[in-house]
Formats: sequence, structure tokens, C-alpha cells
Amino acid sequence: VVAPRAADERAKWNRRYGGIASQQCPAVAPFLRDNAQRLPNRGRCLDVAGGAGKNAVWLAQRGLSVTIVDISNVGLDVAQARADHHGVSLDGVQLDLRHAPLPPGPWDVIVSLLYLQRDLFPKLAAALAPGGVLLFMQPTLTNLERNPGPPARYCLKPGELATLVPPGLVVVSLTEAWSASGQHQARLVARRAASPQSHSSSTPGDVTPPT
Repeated sequence: VVAPRAADERAKWNRRYGGIASQQCPAVAPFLRDNAQRLPNRGRCLDVAGGAGKNAVWLAQRGLSVTIVDISNVGLDVAQARADHHGVSLDGVQLDLRHAPLPPGPWDVIVSLLYLQRDLFPKLAAALAPGGVLLFMQPTLTNLERNPGPPARYCLKPGELATLVPPGLVVVSLTEAWSASGQHQARLVARRAASPQSHSSSTPGDVTPPT
């Protein structure tokens, strides 16, 4: 049985993905491309709320074994068609992450772009393999100064992302800035600590204050 709110959310995204071409992929998110050197070329990768699979296909082309999780069955169907077209494999899992656990790890890479669920951060950290990489990106409220969306409830407050990084994650890079496409985004690259004694403040990395 699907909860009414979850059913409404799934229907919304199914409508959005229903008109998308199911073969050629748009370009991968620049944030992923810019951090390609920080990603392994093998291992297990989880794409959180990965939609129609443009990033998942790119990650699979790099040699990763990719699982894409999304609330939309239509989006996952598009992702699978795109993967088939490009000759790569994806494992699609339909879940509402507000009410269901993450697919079981450990994961060598977790990607979460344009999906905000604050209570998911500790679960993402726990699901990473030791040394595993988390890449997270989300618009901030500053973005609304120039753009109509996403709505404020889906935006991070300036400086908020740093407060969401749980113990056990070592920050490699944390920035808040305007992107080349005109979006103000908070972006995080972090690694799972190799030992329980390590924590997010043990290695400051490349941290840029909010702008």
C-alpha cells in the first residue's frame, strides 16, 4: 500500500519524466564531471533520486556498478532505456526514501544531486564503504535571488550544508557559489573515514565560505 502523499509525489514525477526521450542522455551534471578525478573506476555506486539516469549512465560508463533509486517508476524506465542504448547496466530500485531505507551497502560512491532530505545524511555516511566518496549538491536560498525555483523548502540555508555533515565523513571539498549555469549551489565532496576515530573536522579540505 502506497501512502497518499507518496502516491502524489510519484505521480508528479511520473508526469515530469513521461515526456522525456528514452535514449540519448543529456550531458552529465558539471559537478560530477568536475570531480571525476576523485571517483574510482570500479566498485558499487548509489545514485540517490537519480531520476531519468543521465548521471547514472555516465557513472556506469566509467566502470562503476550503479544502482539508481528514485520514487518514479517512469523515470527508472527511462534510465534503463538510456542505459541499454549506451550499452551499460543499471540496477533500478523504486523507493520513497522518506519512508524506506537505502538499498543495502556498502557503497564505494554515493551521489545525491538536487534532492534534499536532511535526515538522510547520517544514513548516507553509514552506507559508505571505508574510504567511500559522497558527492552532494543542492541549491541554496540565495538561488532564489535570480531564479524562480526550486521552492524555498527544497533549498539549503547559506552555510547549512556544513552543519549537516555527520561524524565519520571527512570533508574533501565544500563550496557555495554560483555555477556557470546561473544556479547558486552548495556542493560537498566527502569521504567515509577509514577509522572510527576520524571525523569530519579532522581534515578541513577545500572549504569555501558562503557567498
